Amino acid sequence: MPKSYNLDIMTERQYKILSAIVEQYAEVASPVGSQLLARAFNVSSATIRADMAELEQLGFIHQPHTSAGRVPTDRGYRWYVNNLQAAEPYSAIERNTRTFNTRVIGAGEPTQAIKSAVDSLVDMTGNLGIGTIGSQLYMSGLSNLFAQPEFVGGDMLKGVTYLLDNLEPWLRETAPNQPLNVYIGQENPIGKASGCSLIVSRFRSPYSDKSYIGVVGPTRQSYRNVMGLVSHAGQMLEEQLF
Repeated sequence: MPKSYNLDIMTERQYKILSAIVEQYAEVASPVGSQLLARAFNVSSATIRADMAELEQLGFIHQPHTSAGRVPTDRGYRWYVNNLQAAEPYSAIERNTRTFNTRVIGAGEPTQAIKSAVDSLVDMTGNLGIGTIGSQLYMSGLSNLFAQPEFVGGDMLKGVTYLLDNLEPWLRETAPNQPLNVYIGQENPIGKASGCSLIVSRFRSPYSDKSYIGVVGPTRQSYRNVMGLVSHAGQMLEEQLF
Protein backbone atom coordinates (compact mmCIF):
# COMPACT_ATOMS: atom_id res chain seq x y z
CA MET A 1 0.00 0.00 0.00
CA PRO A 2 1.42 3.45 -0.89
CA LYS A 3 2.75 5.42 2.03
CA SER A 4 0.72 8.47 0.97
CA TYR A 5 -2.52 6.46 1.08
CA ASN A 6 -5.28 8.20 3.06
CA LEU A 7 -7.96 6.04 4.67
CA ASP A 8 -10.02 9.17 5.36
CA ILE A 9 -10.73 9.48 1.64
CA MET A 10 -11.35 5.90 0.56
CA THR A 11 -11.00 2.34 1.85
CA GLU A 12 -8.14 0.07 0.87
CA ARG A 13 -10.41 -1.92 -1.45
CA GLN A 14 -11.69 1.26 -3.10
CA TYR A 15 -8.11 2.34 -3.74
CA LYS A 16 -7.39 -1.02 -5.37
CA ILE A 17 -10.60 -0.80 -7.40
CA LEU A 18 -9.65 2.66 -8.66
CA SER A 19 -6.19 1.37 -9.62
CA ALA A 20 -7.74 -1.60 -11.41
CA ILE A 21 -10.11 0.68 -13.36
CA VAL A 22 -7.23 2.95 -14.43
CA GLU A 23 -5.06 0.03 -15.53
CA GLN A 24 -7.83 -1.97 -17.21
CA TYR A 25 -9.21 1.06 -19.05
CA ALA A 26 -5.70 1.81 -20.35
CA GLU A 27 -5.61 -1.65 -21.93
CA VAL A 28 -9.06 -2.01 -23.42
CA ALA A 29 -10.29 1.60 -23.95
CA SER A 30 -13.76 0.51 -22.78
CA PRO A 31 -15.59 1.28 -19.51
CA VAL A 32 -14.78 -1.22 -16.78
CA GLY A 33 -17.78 -3.10 -15.40
CA SER A 34 -18.57 -4.40 -11.93
CA GLN A 35 -18.68 -8.07 -12.94
CA LEU A 36 -15.08 -8.05 -14.14
CA LEU A 37 -13.94 -6.38 -10.92
CA ALA A 38 -16.04 -8.70 -8.77
CA ARG A 39 -14.19 -11.69 -10.22
CA ALA A 40 -10.84 -9.99 -9.70
CA PHE A 41 -11.56 -9.07 -6.07
CA ASN A 42 -13.59 -12.19 -5.23
CA VAL A 43 -16.57 -10.23 -3.91
CA SER A 44 -20.12 -9.77 -5.17
CA SER A 45 -21.01 -7.40 -8.01
CA ALA A 46 -23.25 -5.53 -5.56
CA THR A 47 -20.26 -4.87 -3.29
CA ILE A 48 -18.23 -3.57 -6.23
CA ARG A 49 -21.12 -1.38 -7.40
CA ALA A 50 -21.39 0.14 -3.93
CA ASP A 51 -17.66 0.93 -3.89
CA MET A 52 -17.83 2.33 -7.40
CA ALA A 53 -20.75 4.56 -6.41
CA GLU A 54 -18.65 6.02 -3.59
CA LEU A 55 -15.66 6.53 -5.90
CA GLU A 56 -17.98 8.26 -8.36
CA GLN A 57 -19.35 10.52 -5.61
CA LEU A 58 -15.76 11.43 -4.71
CA GLY A 59 -15.11 12.40 -8.34
CA PHE A 60 -12.54 9.70 -9.12
CA ILE A 61 -14.55 7.81 -11.75
CA HIS A 62 -17.65 8.43 -13.85
CA GLN A 63 -20.17 6.47 -15.90
CA PRO A 64 -20.10 7.66 -19.53
CA HIS A 65 -23.35 5.92 -20.47
CA THR A 66 -26.29 4.43 -18.62
CA SER A 67 -25.70 0.74 -17.84
CA ALA A 68 -22.03 1.11 -18.82
CA GLY A 69 -19.01 0.52 -16.64
CA ARG A 70 -16.86 3.28 -15.21
CA VAL A 71 -13.86 5.20 -16.51
CA PRO A 72 -11.38 7.32 -14.52
CA THR A 73 -11.72 11.09 -14.28
CA ASP A 74 -8.72 13.44 -14.37
CA ARG A 75 -8.93 13.53 -10.58
CA GLY A 76 -8.86 9.74 -10.47
CA TYR A 77 -5.81 9.62 -12.70
CA ARG A 78 -4.06 12.22 -10.53
CA TRP A 79 -4.75 10.24 -7.35
CA TYR A 80 -3.45 7.09 -9.03
CA VAL A 81 -0.30 8.80 -10.37
CA ASN A 82 0.55 10.47 -7.04
CA ASN A 83 0.27 7.20 -5.17
CA LEU A 84 2.10 5.33 -7.91
CA GLN A 85 5.07 7.69 -7.59
CA ALA A 86 5.14 7.17 -3.83
CA ALA A 87 4.72 3.42 -3.93
CA GLU A 88 6.79 1.72 -6.62
CA PRO A 89 8.15 4.28 -9.05
CA TYR A 90 9.49 2.49 -12.11
CA SER A 91 10.21 -1.18 -11.43
CA ALA A 92 7.78 -2.26 -14.15
CA ILE A 93 9.94 -0.87 -16.99
CA GLU A 94 13.16 -2.69 -16.16
CA ARG A 95 12.67 -5.20 -18.99
CA ASN A 96 12.50 -2.38 -21.58
CA THR A 97 15.55 -0.38 -20.58
CA ARG A 98 18.20 -2.65 -22.10
CA THR A 99 16.88 -2.13 -25.64
CA PHE A 100 16.42 1.56 -24.96
CA ASN A 101 19.99 1.93 -23.68
CA THR A 102 21.45 0.10 -26.68
CA ARG A 103 19.68 2.41 -29.12
CA VAL A 104 20.79 5.61 -27.39
CA ILE A 105 24.38 4.54 -26.74
CA GLY A 106 24.86 3.53 -30.36
CA ALA A 107 23.23 6.65 -31.82
CA GLY A 108 26.37 8.82 -31.97
CA GLU A 109 26.31 12.61 -31.69
CA PRO A 110 23.86 14.41 -29.34
CA THR A 111 21.23 15.34 -31.91
CA GLN A 112 20.92 11.78 -33.12
CA ALA A 113 20.98 10.39 -29.57
CA ILE A 114 18.01 12.58 -28.58
CA LYS A 115 16.10 11.63 -31.75
CA SER A 116 16.83 7.97 -31.13
CA ALA A 117 15.57 8.27 -27.55
CA VAL A 118 12.35 9.95 -28.73
CA ASP A 119 11.82 7.31 -31.42
CA SER A 120 12.35 4.60 -28.80
CA LEU A 121 9.67 6.14 -26.58
CA VAL A 122 7.30 6.13 -29.55
CA ASP A 123 7.93 2.43 -30.17
CA MET A 124 7.63 1.44 -26.51
CA THR A 125 4.64 3.57 -25.45
CA GLY A 126 2.57 3.93 -28.62
CA ASN A 127 2.35 7.68 -28.00
CA LEU A 128 3.64 10.79 -29.74
CA GLY A 129 7.26 11.36 -28.69
CA ILE A 130 8.84 14.78 -28.19
CA GLY A 131 12.35 16.03 -27.48
CA THR A 132 14.02 19.45 -27.46
CA ILE A 133 17.19 19.92 -29.48
CA GLY A 134 18.37 23.46 -28.86
CA SER A 135 15.48 25.74 -29.75
CA GLN A 136 13.83 23.10 -31.90
CA LEU A 137 11.20 20.55 -30.92
CA TYR A 138 11.59 17.12 -32.49
CA MET A 139 8.34 15.14 -32.73
CA SER A 140 7.83 11.57 -33.82
CA GLY A 141 4.84 9.23 -33.92
CA LEU A 142 2.06 11.66 -34.81
CA SER A 143 0.11 8.85 -36.46
CA ASN A 144 0.18 6.96 -33.15
CA LEU A 145 -1.60 9.81 -31.39
CA PHE A 146 -4.33 10.24 -33.98
CA ALA A 147 -4.87 6.47 -34.17
CA GLN A 148 -6.01 6.37 -30.52
CA PRO A 149 -9.76 5.71 -30.16
CA GLU A 150 -10.27 9.01 -28.33
CA PHE A 151 -9.19 11.02 -31.37
CA VAL A 152 -10.63 9.07 -34.30
CA GLY A 153 -13.32 11.35 -35.70
CA GLY A 154 -13.69 13.02 -32.32
CA ASP A 155 -14.27 16.61 -31.27
CA MET A 156 -10.94 16.89 -29.48
CA LEU A 157 -8.73 17.18 -32.58
CA LYS A 158 -8.76 20.98 -32.44
CA GLY A 159 -7.54 20.85 -28.86
CA VAL A 160 -4.81 18.35 -29.77
CA THR A 161 -3.53 20.44 -32.66
CA TYR A 162 -3.53 23.56 -30.46
CA LEU A 163 -1.48 21.66 -27.88
CA LEU A 164 1.08 20.55 -30.47
CA ASP A 165 1.31 23.99 -32.09
CA ASN A 166 2.09 25.62 -28.74
CA LEU A 167 4.14 22.92 -27.05
CA GLU A 168 7.63 24.14 -28.03
CA PRO A 169 7.16 27.79 -26.94
CA TRP A 170 5.47 26.64 -23.74
CA LEU A 171 8.38 24.35 -22.84
CA ARG A 172 10.85 27.14 -23.59
CA GLU A 173 9.02 29.82 -21.61
CA THR A 174 7.73 27.76 -18.68
CA ALA A 175 10.72 25.40 -18.33
CA PRO A 176 9.16 22.83 -15.96
CA ASN A 177 11.71 22.29 -13.21
CA GLN A 178 10.92 18.81 -11.89
CA PRO A 179 12.92 15.82 -13.14
CA LEU A 180 9.59 14.25 -14.16
CA ASN A 181 6.51 16.35 -14.93
CA VAL A 182 3.05 14.84 -15.46
CA TYR A 183 0.14 16.97 -16.69
CA ILE A 184 -3.15 15.08 -16.90
CA GLY A 185 -6.08 16.19 -19.04
CA GLN A 186 -7.46 19.47 -17.71
CA GLU A 187 -4.21 20.07 -15.80
CA ASN A 188 -2.50 20.56 -19.14
CA PRO A 189 -1.34 24.18 -19.25
CA ILE A 190 -1.98 24.24 -22.99
CA GLY A 191 -4.66 22.37 -24.87
CA LYS A 192 -6.91 21.80 -21.86
CA ALA A 193 -9.64 20.60 -24.19
CA SER A 194 -7.37 18.10 -25.92
CA GLY A 195 -8.02 15.14 -23.64
CA CYS A 196 -4.26 14.55 -23.56
CA SER A 197 -1.66 13.89 -20.92
CA LEU A 198 1.83 15.37 -21.25
CA ILE A 199 4.64 13.48 -19.52
CA VAL A 200 8.08 15.10 -19.81
CA SER A 201 11.47 14.57 -18.20
CA ARG A 202 14.00 17.37 -17.83
CA PHE A 203 17.67 16.63 -18.56
CA ARG A 204 20.94 18.45 -19.19
CA SER A 205 22.29 18.33 -22.75
CA PRO A 206 25.04 20.16 -24.66
CA TYR A 207 22.26 22.43 -25.95
CA SER A 208 20.68 23.45 -22.65
CA ASP A 209 20.51 22.67 -18.94
CA LYS A 210 16.75 22.50 -19.46
CA SER A 211 16.26 20.05 -22.28
CA TYR A 212 13.13 17.90 -22.34
CA ILE A 213 12.05 14.51 -23.59
CA GLY A 214 8.63 12.95 -23.21
CA VAL A 215 5.36 11.86 -24.71
CA VAL A 216 1.92 13.21 -25.52
CA GLY A 217 -0.95 10.74 -25.42
CA PRO A 218 -4.55 10.33 -24.31
CA THR A 219 -5.34 10.56 -20.61
CA ARG A 220 -6.00 6.81 -20.88
CA GLN A 221 -2.38 5.86 -20.26
CA SER A 222 -0.42 3.01 -18.76
CA TYR A 223 1.13 5.58 -16.42
CA ARG A 224 3.30 3.11 -14.52
CA ASN A 225 5.09 2.06 -17.71
CA VAL A 226 5.12 5.42 -19.51
CA MET A 227 6.33 7.48 -16.55
CA GLY A 228 9.07 4.97 -15.93
CA LEU A 229 10.28 5.03 -19.52
CA VAL A 230 10.20 8.83 -19.79
CA SER A 231 12.10 9.20 -16.51
CA HIS A 232 14.67 6.66 -17.66
CA ALA A 233 15.04 8.43 -21.04
CA GLY A 234 15.95 11.72 -19.35
CA GLN A 235 18.43 10.08 -16.97
CA MET A 236 20.01 8.03 -19.75
CA LEU A 237 20.45 11.00 -22.07
CA GLU A 238 22.05 13.13 -19.37
CA GLU A 239 24.51 10.33 -18.55
CA GLN A 240 25.41 9.74 -22.21
CA LEU A 241 25.68 13.35 -23.36
CA PHE A 242 28.09 14.47 -20.60
